[in-house]
Amino acid sequence: MNERSKRHRSNHPSSPKSKSGASHLYSQSESEYIYGKHTVSNHLKHKNQSNRLFIQKNIVNDQVARILKLAQENGVVYQEVPKAKLDELSNQGNHQGVVLSVPPFEYSTLEEAFDLAQAREEDPFLLILDGIEDPHNLGSILRTADAVGVHGVILPKRRSASLTGVVAKTSTGAVEHVPVIRVTNLSQTISQLKERGIWVFTTAMDGEDMREWQSHGPIALIIGNEGQGVSPLVAQSADGTVTIPMVGHVQSLNASVAAAVLMYEVARHRIGK
Repeated sequence: MNERSKRHRSNHPSSPKSKSGASHLYSQSESEYIYGKHTVSNHLKHKNQSNRLFIQKNIVNDQVARILKLAQENGVVYQEVPKAKLDELSNQGNHQGVVLSVPPFEYSTLEEAFDLAQAREEDPFLLILDGIEDPHNLGSILRTADAVGVHGVILPKRRSASLTGVVAKTSTGAVEHVPVIRVTNLSQTISQLKERGIWVFTTAMDGEDMREWQSHGPIALIIGNEGQGVSPLVAQSADGTVTIPMVGHVQSLNASVAAAVLMYEVARHRIGK
């Protein structure tokens, strides 16, 4: 392997009433719902576009007061509703008394990811998720990706979790900061990355020990599906394979945990340099 040195969309089409009593429709194609105090606060702090804030009736604390202040500063209309309504809008999620209606999440482009790397004066560091289906895993991966400075996360359009309120909540707001790119064909995208000088690595049990991995320079790391791992066709497109050494009885890790370990291995050579 020394060759390298050679070269939540909502499912509830309900019609919440405004304070004036008028019906305000949010169809599935018009709105997503994000929830949780930290996620909603982070969205409002960055003055991202918002439609309407829903606050649980009779809930009073400093965090909610700060969220209401941010909403007023951004011109976002808010509405007090029963807890049952928030349970419905969040699909029974841990909303903590606040739900924010936002436009559908916008995906980025590869060019935006490369532009971000250039703006930071860093070699591109991309993550390719091959069939991550659990939105909690996707949210956790985005949270770590933001922490270590990943410039873009690439998802396939089919057989993959997409950006939803659950992902936003799990990522604790990182979904607002990490470019997420959806592509039709991962293998073709990998070929495009290679043409731009990116070294692509996949993960497997029989790969190179990550402690010996030359993870500096412009790279993309492929993380596979929770059950089947990286698909054979995508794996064949990679320049090399890395593995996480393990000495315990369980020889596998959750997809988001494995992604975090490998992302930090890359970051170890980059952060502070």
